[in-house]
Amino acid sequence: MTADAATIRRLDARDPEFLSTLDALLAFEGSADARIDFAVTEILGAVRTTGDAAVIEYTRRFDRLDVSSMAELELPKSELKAALDSLTVEQREALRIAADRVRIYHERQRAESWDYTEADGTRLGQKVTSLDRVGLYVPGGRASYPSSVLMNAIPAKVAGVGELIMVVPTPNGEKNPLVLAAAAITGVDRVFTIGGAQAVAALAYGTQTMPQVDKIVGPGNAYVAEAKRRVFGTVGIDMVAGPSEVLVISDGSGHADWVAMDLFAQAEHDELAQSILLCTDAGFIDAVYASIERLLPTMPRRETIAASLANRGALIHVESVEQACTIANRIAPEHLELSMDNAEAWIDRIRHAGAIFVGHWSVEALGDYCAGPNHVLPTMRSARFSSPLGVYDFQKRTSIIQISEAGAQTLGRVASTLAHGEGLQAHARSAEMRLRE
Repeated sequence: MTADAATIRRLDARDPEFLSTLDALLAFEGSADARIDFAVTEILGAVRTTGDAAVIEYTRRFDRLDVSSMAELELPKSELKAALDSLTVEQREALRIAADRVRIYHERQRAESWDYTEADGTRLGQKVTSLDRVGLYVPGGRASYPSSVLMNAIPAKVAGVGELIMVVPTPNGEKNPLVLAAAAITGVDRVFTIGGAQAVAALAYGTQTMPQVDKIVGPGNAYVAEAKRRVFGTVGIDMVAGPSEVLVISDGSGHADWVAMDLFAQAEHDELAQSILLCTDAGFIDAVYASIERLLPTMPRRETIAASLANRGALIHVESVEQACTIANRIAPEHLELSMDNAEAWIDRIRHAGAIFVGHWSVEALGDYCAGPNHVLPTMRSARFSSPLGVYDFQKRTSIIQISEAGAQTLGRVASTLAHGEGLQAHARSAEMRLRE
């Protein structure tokens, strides 16, 4: 298959083997291979044991930076400001507009503390507290994403996180001004030019220079993902994300070229990204395929797109929009586009999706950059049980329990009975001691 050749499987939901074929297409093994597993084990152990020295050594080895101290790897805020000032007016304005929209959306998510008092004077409640310190991993080098800075840093700041530390690799000293500018706009507190599993380890365990964080967020390569998986429990993490996904549901209305390009937009991420169309109109599927064939040769990342579509893409004919929604809930996609004229009518039929884009104009790419909602979304069918990144990921909840003397008389007897039933006599006695004779 050449990069200019369009190869994508065509499926029919009426086929008796369709569901098993679909499940095989959706299957993705996210575990690390032995080489990654061994490397991450070594790196985490070294950083945990020797701290700064290990981080410096791995940075010299992997990123080819000739440094001798962590101080050389921390960027002053003046450099972030200079990066912002170096942008074109158009770039600077685009960053600011996107940041403002993301901030406005996430300000609505902030949870507040609450309590209530019962008739006997017992007060119960929930105290909401922001995390003290969060680490933000941002890919560097060729894969530089200022949008990731906005989507991770802004909800953390809205939540009230005390200190936000960003790590970003700069292989061969290559710094992306848009990434640094995004750090300046969002108010990131400290930036270190380190990456890989060694950066995750430094954030998770702390070093002589790097303070330990409470949670690590942000995307990275397979080594970063495996390191985040390993340090979970020592610190919190956002998620271990899989390849990007889009599912488009179409009733045959709209533009075939638009749908084809929406499929491309996910496929260009990497060869394991997944782009699927569910459509009630066989003729429209033919038109989308023709668009794919015609447009693919014009795409700069056509080799990656072609491989992604061939590996994990599909154009699927369904009998009805109702059936498409049922299949969509089975897929539980990261991004779901309702590419229909009456798209709003189907929102309530979707139970499992990271984000729903409603109507022909709601292209997923706008959600990636500037619509407002977060673009950090559950993948690999985890939308069945998890949610987009948000302010709530940077806040924790503590229960408040203030039992009155009168309340202790009632609750003490209840607790005593249950504790004896569980064979925990000290629990029972502890409650009984508060009872009036």
